[in-house]
Amino acid sequence: MRGLSGALALPGDKSISHRALMLAAIATGTCHISGLLESGDVLATAEALRQCGAHIDKQKNGTWRVIGVGTSGLRAPTKALDFGNSGTGARLMMGLVSGNSNHNQKVRFCGDASLSSRPMQRITAPLAKMAVQIDGTQLPLTITPPPHLVPIDYTPPIASAQVKSALLLAGLGARGASIIREAHPTRDHSENMLRLFGAKIECYGEAAHHIVRLEGHTPLRACDIAVAGDPSSAAFAMVAALIVPGSDITLRNMMVNPHRDGLIRILQQMGGKIKISDQRQVAGETIADIHISASTLRPCTTAADIAPAMIDEYPALAIAAACADGTSSMAGLGELRVKESDRLAAIIDGLRANGVNAKAQGDTLYVEGGKPPKGGGMVATHHDHRIAMAFLVLGLAAQNAISVDDITMIATSYPQFINDMKSLGAHFDH
Repeated sequence: MRGLSGALALPGDKSISHRALMLAAIATGTCHISGLLESGDVLATAEALRQCGAHIDKQKNGTWRVIGVGTSGLRAPTKALDFGNSGTGARLMMGLVSGNSNHNQKVRFCGDASLSSRPMQRITAPLAKMAVQIDGTQLPLTITPPPHLVPIDYTPPIASAQVKSALLLAGLGARGASIIREAHPTRDHSENMLRLFGAKIECYGEAAHHIVRLEGHTPLRACDIAVAGDPSSAAFAMVAALIVPGSDITLRNMMVNPHRDGLIRILQQMGGKIKISDQRQVAGETIADIHISASTLRPCTTAADIAPAMIDEYPALAIAAACADGTSSMAGLGELRVKESDRLAAIIDGLRANGVNAKAQGDTLYVEGGKPPKGGGMVATHHDHRIAMAFLVLGLAAQNAISVDDITMIATSYPQFINDMKSLGAHFDH
C-alpha cells in the first residue's frame, strides 16, 4: 500500500478522562472538561458517577459539565455500578466510593465476563486495611465504607498506577496522611490532577522508594480540565507510520508525560524517526506534537523496569519488533497476562498465525523480526481492543492481508480508530 500521510488530533487520554470525571464529581462547584475520551470505558464511569449523585452532561460546544457533590457527598446507587470492560473505572471507583460516600451505604460493582475474571484483590486487600468492608474477591462485589476511614501506609507488591490511584482517592476521606511507597514510580496522572483540584499531596524519594503522601479531609475545588491526547492510542498510528514504507505523519497534542513516553524512547532506540516539537503544559501534563516517518528498525531489548511506563503499549511494540531486522526481547510482561485478555498469549498467537516467530520465557517476550511479515492469518482478539488494533496495523505492512475476528470492542478505548487510520490512507475491509 501507499505510505500513510497527514495529521491526527488524538483522542483524549483514557486515564486522565476517568480521573477528571471522578475528581470533578467530588469537588465543590462546576467543572468543564474538554477533550474527554467518549469511549465505552469512560462513559461507563460517567454513568456510575451519575448513579452516585453527580450531575454530568455534555454541552452543545462538546465540553462535558460536571457539578460536584463535594467530599463525602456521593450517595449509594439504587443498582449495581456496571463498568463493562473497564478495569480502570472499576478499580478507581472502588477507592473513590470507599473514601467519599456516607458510611454503611453498600455499593455493588459488576462488569462483563472479561472484567469479572480479572484480579481485584490488589485493590480490595489494601482497602480492607483502611477498614472498608468488602464482600467478594472478584466482580461482582460489594463495598461498604466505614464510619471512620483509616489512613494507610502501603507498599504495593506490584507496580500499579491503578492501585496507587485507588488508595489516594480513598485517602481523601481519611483523617490523616495516607502514604504509598513505590519501588518503581508509576504514571502520576492522579497526583498531577489532585494538585489541580487543591489536594495536599507531595512526592519525594526516600531510601529505595518513591513516596506519595496525601493529606486527607482536604476539600477539593472545581477547575476546568483539558484532556491531553492519549499516548496509548497514538501507539498504533505511530508504529504504522514506522513500518509502512513512504509514511510521514504528525500526531498532535499527544501527552509526553515521562511516565508514559516509554514507547517513544524504545522506538527511537530502534532507529525510528520520531521528532517531538512544541512542548507545552495543559492541565498539569506536558503535551507535544509528534512527527513520525517510515524507518528501518533494529530489534529492541527492554528491561523489566520500563514496563510500568508503557504496559499498554506492548502490543504495538510487538508489531514494530515483528518488522525489525533481528530478535527483540521484552522483559517484565507478567501484567499483560491479566489485562482484558491474556494479552501476552494473544500477541504470540497472533504473530505466529502471520508467519512471525514469537515465544515467551517466563515474563519475557521474544519476537523474531523479518521484513515484511508474511501475514495472511486470522487473529483471535479475545475481545481485547489493543490486540485488534495492533494486528490491523501489522496487516498494513504484511505481504498478505491480516484478519481479526472482532473489532467492536475497539470502541472501549478508541472509537474513531478505523476512521482516523483511514484518514491517513490505511485500507481496512469490513
